[in-house]
Amino acid sequence: MASSALICDTEQWKALQAHVGAIQKTHLRDLMADADRCKAMTAEFEGIFLDYSRQQATGETIEKLLKLAEAAKLKEKIEKMFKGEKINTTENRSVLHVALRAPRDAVINSDGVNVVPEVWSVKDKIKQFSETFRSGSWVGATGKALTNVVSVGIGGSFLGPLFVHTALQTDPEAAECAKGRQLRFLANVDPVDVARSIKDLDPETTLVVVVSKTFTTAETMLNARTLKEWIISSLGPQAVSKHMIAVSTNLKLVKEFGIDPNNAFAFWDWVGGRYSVCSAVGVLPLSLQYGFPIVQKFLEGASSIDNHFHSSSFEKNIPVLLGLLSVWNVSFLGYPARAILPYSQALEKLAPHIQQLSMESNGKGVSIDGVQLPLETGEIDFGEPGTNGQHSFYQLIHQGRVIPCDFIGVVKSQQPVYLKGETVSNHDELMSNFFAQPDALAYGKTPEQLHGENVPEHLIPHKTFKGNRPSLSLLLPTLSAYEIGQLLSIYEHRIAVQGFIWGINSFDQWGVELGKSLASQVRKQLHGSRIEGKPVEGFNHSTSSLLARYLAVKPSTPYDTTVLPKV
Repeated sequence: MASSALICDTEQWKALQAHVGAIQKTHLRDLMADADRCKAMTAEFEGIFLDYSRQQATGETIEKLLKLAEAAKLKEKIEKMFKGEKINTTENRSVLHVALRAPRDAVINSDGVNVVPEVWSVKDKIKQFSETFRSGSWVGATGKALTNVVSVGIGGSFLGPLFVHTALQTDPEAAECAKGRQLRFLANVDPVDVARSIKDLDPETTLVVVVSKTFTTAETMLNARTLKEWIISSLGPQAVSKHMIAVSTNLKLVKEFGIDPNNAFAFWDWVGGRYSVCSAVGVLPLSLQYGFPIVQKFLEGASSIDNHFHSSSFEKNIPVLLGLLSVWNVSFLGYPARAILPYSQALEKLAPHIQQLSMESNGKGVSIDGVQLPLETGEIDFGEPGTNGQHSFYQLIHQGRVIPCDFIGVVKSQQPVYLKGETVSNHDELMSNFFAQPDALAYGKTPEQLHGENVPEHLIPHKTFKGNRPSLSLLLPTLSAYEIGQLLSIYEHRIAVQGFIWGINSFDQWGVELGKSLASQVRKQLHGSRIEGKPVEGFNHSTSSLLARYLAVKPSTPYDTTVLPKV
C-alpha cells in the first residue's frame, strides 16, 4: 500500500518538529487573544460544530499538518478505503464499514463485486425478523411472546452496540419504541457477568443472540453454552431453536449448536470487530429493542459523516482535522493520552468503545510494511461523562499531567428538566461546565490573580493553575439516533486518519493473539489438574506458584455437575 519509507523521514515531518519550539514558547492565553485565529479554527457540518482553537496550534501549524497529510498520501489512502482496495494488507482484506451504512443504490466494491446489495439483503432480513419479533408473532417454546434480549459477544461485538444502546435509551423516540422490552449484553466470561445478564429474566420470554463470526470465540461460546443450558434447564432442549439466534458466518457450527441456520445473520471479513456495530452485530440486537426504523436513522447519521469525510476539503473536514491534531499532540508535543469527556450521561459508554476503537487500531509498533517505528503511535484513551469526571480525574488534568481533552456537548437535552425558581435548568447547569472547563484548562490561574484575590501566601502554589492545556469542543445540536451515528463515524474516521498518517495498519490486531495463545496452555493445565490431578508443569516460577495457590482451593461443586448462577 505504501513505500517502506517512514513518514518521520519526510521533510514535512521534520518541518513540524522544527515548529514545536515556537509553539512551546506561546501560551494558549496569548493564542486565544487572537479572535481571527479562533474564528478560523472551527468547522461545521449539519449543525455539528467543532472548535479547536484551544489546541496548542496556530494557522501555520495547521498548514504544516495539511502538508504532512499530503506527504502521507492521505487523500489516496482514504480513496482506496472507499474503493474497497485491500488496505488491511496483513490480512489481505478490504476495510468497508462504510458499506454497512451506504444507501441502497451505492456502489462499493470488494474483489470486483458490489457489496452493497448483500449488505442490504442482511438488513432487509433483520428488518423482517425484528418486525416479526416485536409484533409478538415470534413466540417462544411455551407460546409466549419474547420481550427480553441478551446479546452474547465480546470486544467489538459488545462495546459498540452497548454504546449505541446506552445513548438511545433516553432518546424520547427510541425510548417509546422500546417500552416493555429489555436489551442486555453478556461479554465477560466471568460467571458474575452471566449472573447479572440474566438476573430477573425468565427464559420463557428471553431471546439470546450469539455474536461470533467464526462461532469459535472461546469466551463467547462458553457464555453461549451457559445460556443454552439456562434455557434447556427450564424449557427443555427443543426450546433452543426458538430462544437462540446467531450473528455468524459459520452456518455449520451454528446448526450443530442447535440454532436454525435460517436464523443466522451474516457479516463479512471486510468488517473488523471494532468497526462492526453497523453490521448485524449491532443492528440486529438494537433493532429487536428499538425497531429497525430507529436503527436505520443511526446508520444514516453515520453515512452522512462518511460522505463528509470522503468529499470535504481537508481544511473543513471534521474527522481529518481531529486526526491531524491527534498526531500533532502525540507525535510532536509528546502527549500520550486523550480524555473523552461527553457532557451527556447518554454518552457514558462512548469512551469505553473509543478505547477499543483507537487503542486496538493504532497501538502498533511497526509500519504497515513491517518496519520498526522510531516513534510512538496511538494514545491512551479514557473518559467519563461530565460532570462526574470533574469529581474524579480532572485534578490531574488541571494540575498534573497534560492530557488533551475532547469536550462533547449537546445543545438540546434528551430529557429536559426545569424547576421553578432555579437559576438555570439542569441541562444549562451541565453545559455551564462544558463551556467553562476548556477555558480553565487553557488559561489557568496565575499567582498574580491569586494575590489580587487575597489568597494566603502559603496556598498560592497550590491554587496556581499553569493552564496551556489543550482541548477541543464538539457541539452537537441534539442526540437522536442520527447524531449518535454521526458521532460514531467521526471517531472511526479520525482514528483511521491517524493510522494513515503514521503509516500503520489500523485494521488488524495481532497484539491480542499472544495472550489468548498462552491462556489456552493454562486452560489445559487447569483441566488436567482439576480432573486428573496432574501437577503444574511447564510454567515459570511465578506463574506456577500462582496456579498452585489457585488450585489449592477445591471448587465447591464437582466438574461433572452443571451449576448455573443463583440470582
